[in-house]
Amino acid sequence: MAQNMPKRKIKDSVFTNLFQDKKYLFQLYKALHPEDSNVTEDDIKDVTIKHILVDVDYNDLGFSVGDRLVILVESQSTWTMNIIIRALMYLIQTYHDFFKRTKQNLYGSKKVNMPKPELYVIFTGEKPKNPPNIISLSKDFFDGEKIAVDAEVKVFYQEDKNNIIGQYIIFCKVYNEQRKKYGQTKEAVTETIRICKNRNVLKEYLENKEQEVVDIMMTLFDEEQILEAYTEDITHREAKKTAEKLIRKGKMSLDEIADCVSALSFDELKKLEAEVMENEKISQLTRISEGLT
Repeated sequence: MAQNMPKRKIKDSVFTNLFQDKKYLFQLYKALHPEDSNVTEDDIKDVTIKHILVDVDYNDLGFSVGDRLVILVESQSTWTMNIIIRALMYLIQTYHDFFKRTKQNLYGSKKVNMPKPELYVIFTGEKPKNPPNIISLSKDFFDGEKIAVDAEVKVFYQEDKNNIIGQYIIFCKVYNEQRKKYGQTKEAVTETIRICKNRNVLKEYLENKEQEVVDIMMTLFDEEQILEAYTEDITHREAKKTAEKLIRKGKMSLDEIADCVSALSFDELKKLEAEVMENEKISQLTRISEGLT
C-alpha cells in the first residue's frame, strides 16, 4: 500500500461486536457443537487477535473451549477460495500467541500441549453456484496432491432463525437489500434493524445495542467512501502516467491513446499532450543553453 494512504483504525464490525458478548459467543459454540451438553459460558475463552492499526478490515474471531481452538472468519460480499489462506494465517498467529501465553518452549525436547484447531467461515454475500461445504488447501489449491501442511475450513451459507450463525447471515442479507434500496445512509441501517427485530433475528442484541450498531455501521460507511475515493485517485494518477509515456514515445495518436487509457477523457489527454510538448521544449532549450556555456 502506498505510503500516503493513512492507516485505517480498526473499528468493531457487527460481527465482532456481537460475539464479544460471552452470551452470544456461547450460543455460537452451541451452534457449532450441539452435542457438547456439558460446556458452560465460563469454559469459553476469547483469544481473538487484537489489532491497533491495520491496513484492512478484520472480521475474525478466535476462542478456545477445553481442548478445542476455534477460528471463525466472516467472508464478506464476494466469494473467494483465498479465505482459507487467511484462516490458516490467523490460526498460526493464534498458536504463536498461545505458546507464548502458556510459556511453552518450542525448542525444548518436551512435546508441547496444543488445542485441536477448527476452522470455519461464515459467508454473507451472494451464494455461489454449487457452493462447497468444506474447502481444503490441498484439494482447492493443489488438486488434491498430498502437501506438507493441509487445512480444511467448513463454510456456512444457510439462513436459519434457529441458531445465531443463521440469524447473523439473515441480518447481513437484509442489510444488503436495504443498502441497495437506500444507499449508504442511516435509513438503510435503521430499516435493517427494524426488519430484523420484527422477524426475531438477533432481536435481543439489536434491542440492547441499537445505537451502538447504528454507530458501527455508519462508521463503516465512512471508511468505505474514503477507500473508494483513494482508489479512484490512484487509478487516475496511474492512467495519467501511462498516457504521458505513450505521448512521449510519439508512436500513437491521441485517439489511439484514448482507447488504451479509458480513465482519462479526450480533453484531459489534449491538455496532457500540451504539457508534455511544453516540457520537451523547455528541456531542449535548457540543453542548448548548457551547451553554449
